[in-house]
Amino acid sequence: MSTHLYSRRKLLLAASALGLTLAMPAANAQSREIHVLKDPNCGCCSAWVNVMQKAGFKVTVETIDAIELDRYKRENGIPEALFSCHTAHIDGYLIEGHVPAADIVRLLDERRDAIGLSAPGMPTGAPGMGSEAEREAYDVVLFGKNGKTEIFSHYDAA
Repeated sequence: MSTHLYSRRKLLLAASALGLTLAMPAANAQSREIHVLKDPNCGCCSAWVNVMQKAGFKVTVETIDAIELDRYKRENGIPEALFSCHTAHIDGYLIEGHVPAADIVRLLDERRDAIGLSAPGMPTGAPGMGSEAEREAYDVVLFGKNGKTEIFSHYDAA
């Protein structure tokens, strides 16, 4: 009888450990604070903010006019070819545009030597840009201080 109880107890402990392990990425994202700079009239930026909140990020938003936002991007080393509609700052990195939450978490986990990530332009089906079922193919680009860029993630068309 005690062997049976021990097995049941062991099973419950294992299930609890698995539950904690599965919850860890969400808890990790939940403790992340991200600050977003955006135009006050941009609806897709607000949609991206909602996606980030649902992914567990604590989001603060600052609205600034387009000229100030453009200046901020340039002064902080975002190459013009990677510009999008909003810029976020998280844990020493810049996030330009509609970058998926999973890519942000990966960047934070890997601690790459870079300025940040960009989903250049406004790709249809990226987070905050409409239905993922209608997604166009796009890349998330890692960009560095020396102007060097590399593909960080690729998303195929749906």
